[in-house]
Amino acid sequence: MGFFTSSFALLAVAVASASALLIPTNATFSSTDLSARGVQGTGQGTFNGFFWTNFATSGFSSNIFTNIAGGQYKIQWSGSGDFVVGQGFNPGSKSKVVNFNAQWGPNPASASLLSVYGWSTSPLVEYYINEQSNNFNLATANPGTTHKGTVTSDGSVYDIYEHQQVNQPSIQGTATFQQYISVRQNKRTSGSVTVQNHVNAWASLGMPLGTMNYQVVAVEGLGSSGQATVTVS
Repeated sequence: MGFFTSSFALLAVAVASASALLIPTNATFSSTDLSARGVQGTGQGTFNGFFWTNFATSGFSSNIFTNIAGGQYKIQWSGSGDFVVGQGFNPGSKSKVVNFNAQWGPNPASASLLSVYGWSTSPLVEYYINEQSNNFNLATANPGTTHKGTVTSDGSVYDIYEHQQVNQPSIQGTATFQQYISVRQNKRTSGSVTVQNHVNAWASLGMPLGTMNYQVVAVEGLGSSGQATVTVS
């Protein structure tokens, strides 16, 4: 899955809405298939005890996702399409404190996002706690996105948004679901995210999460190029 519009949607749709969803593909790769070589194809699986997910459209001429260790991965990319990758936990937790560190280089990536990202079921919700964005405005990326309020957490104010996806791919197939988005005002590439603070704030605004599905620290790129090494704990 990914941001705002399903990553499974046509590239034209993704570009038109300036978005991409971090939805897992139908293919699932086990750790015994891929973990020995580190470089992962599209899909999802486990690596040294950590869950990983990788999606990229065919528009990317180069998109290399490598699991370095449990809790650490590298992504190198360039192309006209979109991708979203991440490593973390399955299931995630509403009370987890997620520690992360991302090294971007050699230059800041264009049109990219760094977020704690995941899904819940009953209700089906896709959520972002966005920590960094380059040349991409999550508040205006998709028409119909509503500013719901703010929450202060981990040294910054976050703006909270909600958006509805109608008949889009999800972890439960094509479905209609809500997206909850917290956008950090003071951008950063390392620190700790207290997930519970966002869960509580969302709930107070009529945006409840259900049963937690996977939860990763995700890098997403949209028609851009760059590289990053991300550590998660």
